[in-house]
Amino acid sequence: MEMGYLAFDADNHYYEALDAFTRHLDPKTGPRTVQWAEINGRRYHVVGGRVSHAVVNPTFDPVSPAGAMHDFFRGNPDKKSPLEFLREREPIRPEYRDRDARLGVMDEHGLEHIWMFPTLGVLYEELLKHDPDAVTMVFTAFNRWLDEDWGCNYRNRIFAAPYISLCDVDWAVRELEWALDRDARVVVMRPAAVWTATGVRPPTDPAFDPFWARANEAGITVVVHAGDSGYSSQGYASDDVFSATFSGGGWRPSVRGFAIERAAYDFLITLAFDKMFERFPNLRVASVENGSEFLGDLFKKLRSTGRKMPGYFGEDPVESFRQHVWMNPFWEDDVYEVVDLMGADRVIFGSDWPHIEGMPRPLDYLPEVKELDEAAQRLVMRDNALGLTQRLPV
Repeated sequence: MEMGYLAFDADNHYYEALDAFTRHLDPKTGPRTVQWAEINGRRYHVVGGRVSHAVVNPTFDPVSPAGAMHDFFRGNPDKKSPLEFLREREPIRPEYRDRDARLGVMDEHGLEHIWMFPTLGVLYEELLKHDPDAVTMVFTAFNRWLDEDWGCNYRNRIFAAPYISLCDVDWAVRELEWALDRDARVVVMRPAAVWTATGVRPPTDPAFDPFWARANEAGITVVVHAGDSGYSSQGYASDDVFSATFSGGGWRPSVRGFAIERAAYDFLITLAFDKMFERFPNLRVASVENGSEFLGDLFKKLRSTGRKMPGYFGEDPVESFRQHVWMNPFWEDDVYEVVDLMGADRVIFGSDWPHIEGMPRPLDYLPEVKELDEAAQRLVMRDNALGLTQRLPV
């Protein structure tokens, strides 16, 4: 397929530098925050005093090629063991850690703009959640590294998202102000309830209104990106690592594989239940790499709740959701179904490049939208994300 324009990939990733978490951390905080350790000849992060096995090799050198598991998620036509897809490794490429090298690859890939998100950074709040001060120390340091190595807005083409936690709302507001001062166009958080010093609260709790009010006022897009949201498999599967899909050298299906979608569903429907978009009418939320198959059921439950509680919602909750939320489906989801539910102006393309479950090349996604008319294709592949990248202050 040919496009008469360059695409906007709203889900690109970097592989964090070795000192991404520690460059700006006081070493004295190590046992509470992030350290490196060598175990049986391999390097791991120790996060809050616990060894993290969320990623097999957090040095990312060597690393699996981009899109290594693409055919598996396509339906595994060759009937391979999932582990066969991960046998190949290569030295880490410059474009995974260097912004100028990434610009060159973007040109090769036909991309004009990208949003950039963490790989490890979306996994570690969960391991630190019992210590909110450690969360703020780690992600202050992490965001300073991000600014140095990538920039929040690099040449108006790479938009790297600072990570925000609501565990300390005063810190969250300060960090948002810091991001705004550096021309950030998006910020990112995990879809999860918030662990604070005084207990666990939903992200819609009025205690967090200062953050949402500032995001609403600034007109910046808040991205809710898949990460470790702390979801329990309730004994049906192991919760020891972020993903238990590959464990013990073998493979079997597990409900653990649904944790990402369950977390996003709960986060997004809670925004609607607690009338966040009535409270903050300029708020824009983008759901990225969380999937979309739950969307039809989410809308069904919103309509059912509206009927059961007449007068509770000041406006139609489904229409309010459509006005304020943008969805990035998994590439293997049915994008036409999502367009039917949300409208073409509320769906954004993201390749997850260069992760193993993403696309080998971002525009390998084009066959997924071939049945959309040209105007709808352009919205999904470029214009919607471009609009979300423009601040719309009150």
